Amino acid sequence: MKNISLLLSMLFILNGCKNITEKQEIKVKPERENSVTLTDAQFRNANITTTQLTQENIATTIKLNGKIDVPPQNLVSVNAPMGGYLVNSKLLPGMLVKKGEIIATLQDPQYIQLQQDYLMAKSKLHFAELEFSRQKDLNQTKASSDKVTQLAESEVNNLRITVNALSEKLKLINIKATNLSADKISKNIVILSTITGFVSKVNINIGKYIAPAEVMFELIDPDDIHLSLNVFDKDIAKLAIGQRVISYSNAAPNKKHECNIILINKDLNVTGNTQVHCHFKKYDKDLLPGMYMNAEIETTSGLVNALPELSIVNFESKEYVFIETKKQQYVMTAVSVGVKKNGYLEILNPEELKNKKIVRTGAYTLLMKMKNKEE
Repeated sequence: MKNISLLLSMLFILNGCKNITEKQEIKVKPERENSVTLTDAQFRNANITTTQLTQENIATTIKLNGKIDVPPQNLVSVNAPMGGYLVNSKLLPGMLVKKGEIIATLQDPQYIQLQQDYLMAKSKLHFAELEFSRQKDLNQTKASSDKVTQLAESEVNNLRITVNALSEKLKLINIKATNLSADKISKNIVILSTITGFVSKVNINIGKYIAPAEVMFELIDPDDIHLSLNVFDKDIAKLAIGQRVISYSNAAPNKKHECNIILINKDLNVTGNTQVHCHFKKYDKDLLPGMYMNAEIETTSGLVNALPELSIVNFESKEYVFIETKKQQYVMTAVSVGVKKNGYLEILNPEELKNKKIVRTGAYTLLMKMKNKEE
């Protein structure tokens, strides 16, 4: 009996110790890592206010990239209609030129030959016209046959064709036929700029023979330089002709250039994107063809789930909000944010936050309190 009583006493003592240990474990069990509880004094000092998820009218901004481009009609290749040796040119890439300005001088014997042919054909035409007039007078008195008169008329017509054709050839090399005479034959011709713009490329050097098909210079007309942007298929439906675009370069991100969409290409390439062409409202001479640009396009506004920007805290490169679970108790919850407008941020995972009390002011105070507790 004494042994049984002793055994029962030991079991009772062990059980009591176990209960005490469990109670102690419950007392020291830490709070959840993503939660924080404020005392009355802390709550008063934190100035905590709450809000709920709301529907806000926020415009979406599409960010794109592209480059400065020149339409084909504004990129001019300059060549010599008749080949020749370059004797003078001072053009360098980037130089400005005016329409009608001499940009090169060429020399070749064929220019002399063309002027000679024109003057000789013109002289023959003058003699043929006199002969035709004489034959008409003779034919009226029957002193000359109709056949002779007709041959004289045909000769006049043929020479007029030759003179006119040679005159047009002279225009191609910028020689005025009306200024030509036996004393004014030149071995040189000049190449004139057909636009007012700037030089993009120079492919020649002094003394080089320039073939008729060879491009001597490339000129760019800046009046229609535009911005070509790459757009993915998912964003094409959000764009429209005339839509406002704000662009900027990597070199000067604070310098904004306003554009408008003038053309949307509907043909997608193999990568699933296409080009959108924009025209600058005011052209900046610092924007050169081929320069890479960034752009932002604000699309049509729409109602989205949103929270005030103050409600969202950033911690370790992620966004969070604090949800009130009980009085003075809060849980930090991750959120995914979209565009920002007028102090509100779009919430892309609204299901977890609907009908919840979300801390509006004091969110960073809670974050500091929670992290200090962990430390």
